[in-house]
Amino acid sequence: MAFTQVSASSSGARKRGQQENCTPPDIWTVFRALRDARSAFGLKPGHIQTLQALLSFLRPGQGDTVFASNLEICRRIGGVDERTLRRHIDRFVDLGMIARHDSPNRKRYRVSSRNGQVISFGLSLSPLLRRAGEFLNAAAELEEARRDQVFLRKQILVGLAHIDRIEPGSAFAESTRRTIRRKLAVAEYRCLLDQITGHLGQMSTVVDVMITTKLPANDGQIVRHLSKSEKDRKESESAENDLLPSVQMLTAVCQEATAFAPAALRTWDDIERHAQNLAPMMGIQPGTFHEASRRVGSKRTAAAVFILLQLGTRIRNYAAYFHSVTLGKKMATFRPATILERLSTFTSVHV
Repeated sequence: MAFTQVSASSSGARKRGQQENCTPPDIWTVFRALRDARSAFGLKPGHIQTLQALLSFLRPGQGDTVFASNLEICRRIGGVDERTLRRHIDRFVDLGMIARHDSPNRKRYRVSSRNGQVISFGLSLSPLLRRAGEFLNAAAELEEARRDQVFLRKQILVGLAHIDRIEPGSAFAESTRRTIRRKLAVAEYRCLLDQITGHLGQMSTVVDVMITTKLPANDGQIVRHLSKSEKDRKESESAENDLLPSVQMLTAVCQEATAFAPAALRTWDDIERHAQNLAPMMGIQPGTFHEASRRVGSKRTAAAVFILLQLGTRIRNYAAYFHSVTLGKKMATFRPATILERLSTFTSVHV
């Protein structure tokens, strides 16, 4: 049987409260940190309940040693058997969180001399308090990891929803959903997100890719390049205007889109802003919308959104069809003015 005594000296008995390590005021903050980070130290909920009971015996200014008997501790825990309590205490001792100071008869008590020397026999929690910073840091790291897990999981779910809109019943999406049913580490979530990003990049209807242009270093070449770009832009705008209907015709025929407008649509600026708001509701990604605006013009892109919404159930996948008529194989043949004329005359139109 180990026999260890802890003694301290003082100038008087009335200063005895300052002899031993006093319980810090944030002891329960330390406890909550260890409770949240228990998995990092191999602790179970039962261990945490035992520690909570031990801490409840401490009193401010009375040191950090628990003198209660095993029977009293078991009662405070909630009636656990003494063998379980001993196993829990041994676990804390092995982890260096509790120090056991046993008296010759294994009773727990404190004695002091007339000159202020103190001997305490019991369960000392001073090792736990000395490691407070370690527990607080571990809890903070686990909380940050949890937040990252939640954030990455939400990104994965958004990606899966996008895949479902483009490719309903995708085997890849179903497999990924089965994987995220269990709790994953941050690295595993990142790996899944990378796989989803790569899968989306391979799908023909996803065009959320930034197209970069390398400019020449020569000043003269830069000027010529800018001049040519300006000329191409004007020619593109002119061609776009030839294919566009009037605002009045667009709003009169596409009543489904205008019904969602918060105010009257009188100009193309109003049309473009409203189309940009409608696109995400139809499953059209912002990157795809902006790329289409850059390639075929903002007015033609906005008109495409209005027309597709008006066609309603005739279009099974808005995102895929939007890509086809603005960035895909039907881009050259998509003429909003002609389609609107047909919509205004016939009840069924195939774009």
